[in-house]
Amino acid sequence: MAKQNKKKLLKEIVKHIDIKSFDSTKIINAMSDMSFTARDLARASEIYDMMLKDKKCAIFLAIAGSTSSAGCMQIYVDLVKNNMVDAIIATGASIVDMDFFEALGFKHYKGSPNVDDNLLRSLYIDRIYDTFIDEEELQVCDQTVKKIADSLEHRPYSSREFIFEMGKYLTKRSKKKDSLIETAFKKNVPIFCPAFSDSSAGFGLVCHQWENPKEHVSIDSVKDFLELTKIKISAGISGVLMIGGGVPKNFIQDTVVAAEVLGYEAPMHKYAIQITVADARDGACSSSTLKEASSWGKVKQGYDQMVYAEATSVLPLLASYAYHQKSWKNRKPKNFSKILDKA
Repeated sequence: MAKQNKKKLLKEIVKHIDIKSFDSTKIINAMSDMSFTARDLARASEIYDMMLKDKKCAIFLAIAGSTSSAGCMQIYVDLVKNNMVDAIIATGASIVDMDFFEALGFKHYKGSPNVDDNLLRSLYIDRIYDTFIDEEELQVCDQTVKKIADSLEHRPYSSREFIFEMGKYLTKRSKKKDSLIETAFKKNVPIFCPAFSDSSAGFGLVCHQWENPKEHVSIDSVKDFLELTKIKISAGISGVLMIGGGVPKNFIQDTVVAAEVLGYEAPMHKYAIQITVADARDGACSSSTLKEASSWGKVKQGYDQMVYAEATSVLPLLASYAYHQKSWKNRKPKNFSKILDKA
């Protein structure tokens, strides 16, 4: 009976939206003559296209929240594939529990926030608002991370270095055509997860260190910060597209200050977009608003736009607009992974 109930709940697969399949140009252009969030989104779309047209601009994508499991993963893959993003800073869950998980052949399922969570627990089903994930499959993901760690030299790694090894692993074992980790690996786009252990990877690494208490693989978040700062110093002009906020947002903004502390003149991020539902009244907005960030010397005012909306509702429109403007066709890859590996 339990297996039948579980099979019934894990029935409808969440499908990732394809920004190439529709052109949002007309609706974004129409929104530019509207007000409120519509006009904010239109301006954000224009700013992203400006980043793509600026051949000197390095584009950083910051991902927080659960958009990867909610149907936006193919968007991020297409941005990487088409040289629309040069480096990624994300939560561990976005990269491991959602992307790596699906690359291993597993799926996310359409669910409901009104279901009995005690029932879900008894069936080993985890819930992300209205999305379900099989906990037993997630533990396979944990153990695969452990397997990768066991195979590596026992030393500290930046999350970028470890995710590179995950990408290498997927080139031979992926059960999904396009995963973000494997695509970024092939395109030399580094992925950073400063809070890497706050994910399925954390459980795998805990198991690895439990079995190897004296010498083991560990994740060095300071090395993450240093590598990301090196990229910012090398890049010069930069733009940030931030989905959500939190650690990924703060880390990429902090590179400007870190460069200054190290004695380098790295300009503030020239372009900046944040899509968020966070509130500024608690003094944060899941890290500072873009306007506030300028007081810290992180974001230059002028080409910045806050979009207060739930990301799955507006990101497909913004990304489709940028894709169909085709400014990315004139961009050359930055190959930041190669630069870091040579350093």
